[in-house]
Amino acid sequence: MLRFLKPGVGKALFGARIAFAFAASSLVFAHEMHVAAQQPAVVAADETPFLKENEAVMTKMMNGMEVAPTGDVDKDFAAMMIPHHQGAIDMAVLELRYGKNEQLRRIAQEIIVDQMQEIAAMKLAIGEPGPVSAPAPTQPSPAPATNEHHGMHMHMELPNNVK
Repeated sequence: MLRFLKPGVGKALFGARIAFAFAASSLVFAHEMHVAAQQPAVVAADETPFLKENEAVMTKMMNGMEVAPTGDVDKDFAAMMIPHHQGAIDMAVLELRYGKNEQLRRIAQEIIVDQMQEIAAMKLAIGEPGPVSAPAPTQPSPAPATNEHHGMHMHMELPNNVK
């Protein structure tokens, strides 16, 4: 079948088919894991508020990442990554609110600080003003700063029940 091709091309095509098979199986596996994560087998009653808030956070992040191309790759990249990073912040806040594992709670605090810094750096890189010096969302603040362009809060107040 491939005899009319130059030597080595058949092997290259065969390798490409194998690479595609591995890539496709990874995508199928990732999709199956995402679906499984959305349908927990058993939900502890005390986990219900966390799951509800996490679903809202994930929906907000995914919707925020749907950006119409502007023709400027850098601005499009930042426009998609900023909601992604904000989603990481929002998920970390949920860990602080509901999580009990001290190691994960410390990691969540680091995520909040790191992601806020990266959001600020991306904004500055594309010529948008960064946030004015603001506390991390684990600290109370008088008024949360917002970003109308991306519809995000750069920080938020946490309720008193946060540990």
